[in-house]
Amino acid sequence: MRPDLKPTLRFANTGDLIFAGVGETVEDVGRSVAWLGDAPVAVHDDCFVFRSDMDPTFLAYVTQTARFNQAKDRHVSRAKVKRLSATGLGQIEVPVPALSSQRQIVTQFNQFDALVNDISIGLPAELAARRKQYEYYRDNLLTFPEQRS
Repeated sequence: MRPDLKPTLRFANTGDLIFAGVGETVEDVGRSVAWLGDAPVAVHDDCFVFRSDMDPTFLAYVTQTARFNQAKDRHVSRAKVKRLSATGLGQIEVPVPALSSQRQIVTQFNQFDALVNDISIGLPAELAARRKQYEYYRDNLLTFPEQRS
């Protein structure tokens, strides 16, 4: 990065949640990502940076829920470019369980996400499940009662 630009930029730090403030569709506006990088990252002027003591990945998962998106829908202006204000975003309530619960939920979702989206994890698990299913049906369909002569 050019050193002369740094004072003019806004940055998100590790653990911040970054929200898109504008988008082409209502669904695009308010999407978020947890910044988990090692160094600060520059963010666009039409983004919001949220800092809290909550687990950022938990918050990112919460913002993907139907409940969050229904609440967000009421605060999006519907011009050609859809826009969500900081005030509107701040009015959306999210659940706040204990930090230990947030981390447990994140661990479970990360495992599920890996199973569903990582072909090196998901495909072998699916193949193993189908193999078990095949063996079950093979054994049950090809087992006949003994006939007495």
